[in-house]
Amino acid sequence: MTNRFLKNTNMIRLPQLWSAQSGHSRRVTGIELFFDLIFVAAVAQVGEPLSRDYSAAGLLRYVFFFVLIWLAWSGHTLYCTRFDTDDLVQRMSVLTQTFIAAVMAANAKEPLDSDASAGFGAAYAAMRVLLALQYLRARKIPETKALTTRFAAGYAIAAAFWIASALSPIPVRYWLWAIGLIIDLATPWFARKHSLRHPPDAAHFPERYGLFTIILLGEFVAAVMRGIESQEYWSVAAASTAFTSMACGFIVWWGYFDGAKGSGERHVRTKRQAILFHVWNYAHLPLFLGIGVAGVGFHHAISVTPGAALEHGEGSVLCAAVALLMIALIAIGATRDDGRPRIVLQTMPVLAVAGLGLIASQTPAVLLVIGLGLCTLTQTVLSVGRPDAKSDEITSGEC
Repeated sequence: MTNRFLKNTNMIRLPQLWSAQSGHSRRVTGIELFFDLIFVAAVAQVGEPLSRDYSAAGLLRYVFFFVLIWLAWSGHTLYCTRFDTDDLVQRMSVLTQTFIAAVMAANAKEPLDSDASAGFGAAYAAMRVLLALQYLRARKIPETKALTTRFAAGYAIAAAFWIASALSPIPVRYWLWAIGLIIDLATPWFARKHSLRHPPDAAHFPERYGLFTIILLGEFVAAVMRGIESQEYWSVAAASTAFTSMACGFIVWWGYFDGAKGSGERHVRTKRQAILFHVWNYAHLPLFLGIGVAGVGFHHAISVTPGAALEHGEGSVLCAAVALLMIALIAIGATRDDGRPRIVLQTMPVLAVAGLGLIASQTPAVLLVIGLGLCTLTQTVLSVGRPDAKSDEITSGEC
């Protein structure tokens, strides 16, 4: 009786394949925005230990936890862009996954060899189990059985390794993490042949990434603001560092949306387009990592005594983060469908950032930040300019 009532009231519906719904344009929904907000909050929580230990060791811990949070977010997002139904089952799944994301973040403040990190892996395994169940539910769509079976099997196998890792001692836990991570990253590649038949929505999926980028840049700005709050000795140097740090966030936004066209439509009609789509997708991981790490680095740069340099390799970590996000922007821009970007020219500012990293410990923070700002601005101006002729257009239909 209850099941019949839920079905009659349309509260429970079978998943639908959005690519088969002609004439229906996908837009980001309110529940998807809520989901993104929770995950960015988890990223901010993971970044708290990095602000206290802005070193190679702190960076390693941050990268590991960040990668898993991103995989959890992107996996759910890819599913929703194909099969989202927005029924009661889907909404309960979103609620459960947001709670698991909070559990992951709560267990991300301790070293990698701690019991808390084992709890993080167990929570991530639960996230993968839920995603596998969602794909099994979507198998009821006959034409997508091959696609959904591959995704469900891949994520279920990965979840098994993550569960086993939570019960294993060090260093076995690390090996199980590595195997689980490799399976997670490889699963979409094994299904790419079927992605040609049932591609992600060309507008909806990039829009989700664009919105996630904006929210992450909001966390970047919040880190800059915390640096401003912690500065006790305001001077021209301190004010210049703060302003330029804020400008760097604006420049990254400009380079992503107007230069790399990161949130532009991504059609998948050929094998070549499928490969470029995966390049575009995975290039967002270093972009998001760079934004998160750079935000903390600019916070530290603003906080130092005016005229002083960042200490203990912090300047080198900041330069590495900025170089990483710049490389990611080049990779994302290379998948544009309106011609080839000036890749060689855009690489020159990245090399300049690498050079700044070599002298960061001897360079006053204000000069280091200004140098990073000029490098990112140069790359953005080059990317926003007219790309080369359409000699290799993605939408040409060539395989």
